[in-house]
Amino acid sequence: MGLIERILFPTDFSDNSEYALDYAIDFAERYGAELIILHVSSPPVYPVAPEAFIPNYSPEKIAEQLEKEAEEKIDQMIKEKIKQRVPCRKIVLTGTPFKEIIDTAKDLRVNLIVMATHGRTGLAYAFMGSVAEKVVRKASCPVLTIKHPSFVIQPV
Repeated sequence: MGLIERILFPTDFSDNSEYALDYAIDFAERYGAELIILHVSSPPVYPVAPEAFIPNYSPEKIAEQLEKEAEEKIDQMIKEKIKQRVPCRKIVLTGTPFKEIIDTAKDLRVNLIVMATHGRTGLAYAFMGSVAEKVVRKASCPVLTIKHPSFVIQPV
């Protein structure tokens, strides 16, 4: 048994995540590890009751549609980038991203999480926090965060 058998790659389908995917694939190839691709959708938040302005509103249907779209994007990612280079599986969940990432890593006994990070950026960071930072602080396994080379911290 190798040191790294399962790698969790959480994605939000951003360019930053796509860049980090190359690292996740490389680690999976080097260690002969399984790559687990995870996408967590946050349920939509509406300022008023959605039934008031969305005809036939159904939270279940919206969640199903988001899940279907995420699965299609992961399938495309597997087809274009991963191909059959490493064993992989996909997981699509709805919930709070950092909590679902941490819980999935623990439940599946993941040895490494590889994920993109945007870094701290002024007020946006202060109000919203960073999924990557929360995962780094709370995960029970090592976390490798990947910064996109074009990312530049803007002065506040």
